[in-house]
Amino acid sequence: MTEPGVASSDATNMELTIQPDGNEYVIEGRKWFTSGANDPRCKIMIVMGLTDSEAERHRRHSMILVPKATEGVTVMRHLPVFGYDEAPHGHAEVNFDKARVPRGNMLLGEGRGFEIAQGRLGPGRIHHCMRAIGMAERALESMCLRAKARTAFGKTIAEQGVVQAQIADSRMEIDQARLLTMKAAWMMDSAGNKAARAEIAMIKVVAPNMAQRVLDRAIQIHGGAGVTDDFGLARGWALARILRLADGPDEVHRAQIARLELRKHG
Repeated sequence: MTEPGVASSDATNMELTIQPDGNEYVIEGRKWFTSGANDPRCKIMIVMGLTDSEAERHRRHSMILVPKATEGVTVMRHLPVFGYDEAPHGHAEVNFDKARVPRGNMLLGEGRGFEIAQGRLGPGRIHHCMRAIGMAERALESMCLRAKARTAFGKTIAEQGVVQAQIADSRMEIDQARLLTMKAAWMMDSAGNKAARAEIAMIKVVAPNMAQRVLDRAIQIHGGAGVTDDFGLARGWALARILRLADGPDEVHRAQIARLELRKHG
């Protein structure tokens, strides 16, 4: 879905075109942060692009299957994120230069791209937040073990009041995020994605920000070791920071939460 030439926080900006030509579709444009495109196991990509610029805003785009080996498809480069390449999966920039695929490769039908996307993005955000909470739990565990094992100024770091406050704040914030995530998951199960959209947006802001704060505290308590790869904290921090952009930036989710809240008051 993400393109280098437009502000992808508004997904309706997508400019890659998917145009019919006889029994085929012609695909023209460029994507980046394409997950898994570098993996040798990747054989088919799901590409979302513009099929009808005159249609209703959320009916302009479609999803289509594009074999990676299609003529005109070029994986331009691998995109490390905060220096981590996540090989072999990773992320890539991919160019589509008049790539042709059969019309039967269209998913569901023209104009149904956002319908498909929304079916995945709600549950996908739940999974992101679950992983963020898991990372934060691991970071807190590592923080406590490190604080009890190291001595500074005549007593263990765990006995320092400022460190105890950081540990307490981390526990409270993790449990708050977990409960909100569980509520969002329960609402999705019991009432559906649409009814849970406010809660999904809330956890998508709350969980990555919480994880980033907890990981930052853990890095600080580990000292120089925290910024190495020895404890996984630096990589965890990078992942938490990425999640504040992936599947919609914080600002977009906050705007949605505010709109839904304002509707309650006429």
